[in-house]
Amino acid sequence: MSMDNYVSLASNPTEGLHNDWRRLFGIMIQDVREFTAHTVEEAAQLAGMKSSEWAALEDGNIVVDPDWLRPMADALGIRFDQMQTMVHFCQFVW
Repeated sequence: MSMDNYVSLASNPTEGLHNDWRRLFGIMIQDVREFTAHTVEEAAQLAGMKSSEWAALEDGNIVVDPDWLRPMADALGIRFDQMQTMVHFCQFVW
């Protein structure tokens, strides 16, 4: 993923800071999912989620349910503390 995706977050001030942070979390989740070569459907199934929920998270359209964090970390093959770091970085969403 190019840095352009991260930089462009700040280019639309009308969306508001919370939308930017929510989208940033989605981009990070998408990057990890793509690195692990999972489709949205595969990752969602591994996490016990609906694929529409996973896709909405990646798109920044919904705020992640805290109960989803550990299953998402497991589905992505990352440690829970790594997921917590991403959440902490995007803390303004919550």
